[in-house]
Amino acid sequence: MKALFYFFAVLVFNPFGASNIASTSANWQTDYKNTLKIAKKENKNVLVYFTGSDWCPPCKMLKKDLFETNEFKTLSEDYVLLYIDIPRNKDLLTPAQLQHNKALLPKYNKKGVFPLLVALSPNGVILDDYSGYSMNGEVGYHLEFIKRNK
Repeated sequence: MKALFYFFAVLVFNPFGASNIASTSANWQTDYKNTLKIAKKENKNVLVYFTGSDWCPPCKMLKKDLFETNEFKTLSEDYVLLYIDIPRNKDLLTPAQLQHNKALLPKYNKKGVFPLLVALSPNGVILDDYSGYSMNGEVGYHLEFIKRNK
């Protein structure tokens, strides 16, 4: 009985919940090449989100304060979304996923800042980027970034 309680507690209070941005209703991709194929086909820019889901407090708060809002969900329809996680707990991703994500750092996140939003053309050219989050609930700058780069 105790084991069953712990099983359900882990499901409800998952400490790695922040790592699963795909649980929001926005359609996040995790494969760079596939994301660009979709972007070209749909003629949309790409919004890349670099996060350290298990170690970056601003990343965790940005998920809640921005990505789970109706305004973001509406604005995100104009993009193809790409989620790039660089967790410290290597068990959160497969080795192939981690290698894929780290390979994008030199091209799109040279300074290694988190959280980072990057707007790309459908061909993968950087249009703009915006880094950081003050964790005060104010996401106006992030929303403006998203609005001006669609």
